[in-house]
Amino acid sequence: MTVPPPGGIDCDIHPAIPSIDVLLPYLSAHWREQVVTRGLDELNSIAYPDNSPLTARPDWRPAQGRPGATLAQVQAQALDAFGTSLAICNCLYGVQVLFSEDLAAAIARAVNDWIAKEWLDRDPRLRASIVVPSQSTELAVEEIERLAGDQRFVQVLLLAMGDTPLGRRHHWPIYAAAERHGLAVGIHAGGSYHNPPTPVGWPGTHTEDYVNQAQAFQSQLTSLITEGVFSRYPALKVVLLESGFTWLPAHLWRLTKYWRGLRMEIPWVDRSPAEIVRSNVRLTIQPVDAPEGDALNRLIDHMQSDELLLFSTDFPHWQFDGAEALPDGLDATLVRRIMIDNPRATYARLLEPVA
Repeated sequence: MTVPPPGGIDCDIHPAIPSIDVLLPYLSAHWREQVVTRGLDELNSIAYPDNSPLTARPDWRPAQGRPGATLAQVQAQALDAFGTSLAICNCLYGVQVLFSEDLAAAIARAVNDWIAKEWLDRDPRLRASIVVPSQSTELAVEEIERLAGDQRFVQVLLLAMGDTPLGRRHHWPIYAAAERHGLAVGIHAGGSYHNPPTPVGWPGTHTEDYVNQAQAFQSQLTSLITEGVFSRYPALKVVLLESGFTWLPAHLWRLTKYWRGLRMEIPWVDRSPAEIVRSNVRLTIQPVDAPEGDALNRLIDHMQSDELLLFSTDFPHWQFDGAEALPDGLDATLVRRIMIDNPRATYARLLEPVA
């Protein structure tokens, strides 16, 4: 691994909500009362339990509170430490696990308003994704429309594992709104945990769960392509966040092979899956799930594009050694693309002035 050169655009950092109490000022009186009377506890620890080593590097853990829960921590450990010029905040809060669509919408709205006021207003290097209640497409679109005028929001945030494949048509209004407003759609590892993370049931170990996250991304990418999302919304950019990327060449080879044989079933897919991915899909670099050196460069060659990978640190989650967020063996031209050129090309709003 190598230390990233300064000036990069970090496409995946995770400010942590210190407690549900900080969201109360951003909730209406009705929902504040609901949170108190229902005794709602924290929704932070669903994907990253506080005590898990993956949740934060030891030197990123404060003496009190959660890692990444203050602006000072993010500035010192994620922005200044890596020489980052811009960073996209992807707030992972358990909005998607709630069965009440209305409560999920209220919490999502509070999270977005909290991010805007407590983070974006206080550091011009920060951008953010719009957290949406994916339980309800209608309410998700309402939240996108509410925040679309704020150029600091550059992406709509979804999760890789939910109740239905993301290519299904009832999700399409989300993609229509994103394309209309020049927002990317980010699909992050994790889910509602209403369904098992494997197609054969619930695993018995954390290892199985962790490894099978990649299968969820493969399933969602296949769904988006075969259901025709990119044919309907050709300008849409989808970013796979914390998906790994070594699985992509082999998966695209297999998907393209069967597309050639079965295209009569999906005539709206008028380009090969590999071509669609090269034009519309991007993947963040962390976690790097590849060996270093020649093997990594061969994998990147198999992707047939140097535009697919985006720089990320996944701060404060710990997926690499020390400050070495980039794998060794990448040439300077590719490093520049991963860190600066590819993020700018993916997130149109990064190039627009912020009022």
